[in-house]
Amino acid sequence: MQENDLKYMQEALKEAQKAYAEDEVPIGAVIECGGRIIARAYNYTERLNDATAHAEMQAITMATSFLGGKYLDKCTIYVTVEPCPMCAAALAWSQIKRIVYGTPDEKRGYSKFTPSLLHPKTEVTSGVLQQECSAIVKEFFKSKRG
Repeated sequence: MQENDLKYMQEALKEAQKAYAEDEVPIGAVIECGGRIIARAYNYTERLNDATAHAEMQAITMATSFLGGKYLDKCTIYVTVEPCPMCAAALAWSQIKRIVYGTPDEKRGYSKFTPSLLHPKTEVTSGVLQQECSAIVKEFFKSKRG
């Protein structure tokens, strides 16, 4: 784990908390490049009525817009939950340098299907603030079940 992983994952958790407050599945993401956050996002699937509006997808769009190009090969995404196959493939197309996620997604995480979805040069770190990242998702779905 790198020195700043905790700091940036805490920022991703803040995004997840915003999602929770808006009754979205509480997954947050930030993209760091050159020591600064260039994108912040959380799930917008309910608000936009769009199954593809995951936190990672929103963050990729913001980051590429900020940089003025489609490649994120000098950037790291911090996301509270392991990306799904759709998001992993989008991250591969963006050539993201590094993915850091908090908690695995046992049912729909990309690694359960095919880890080769990622760009070959992408580094992956998992388990950063895993308990906190897992707890917010569990709490959200527990509240939905009553």
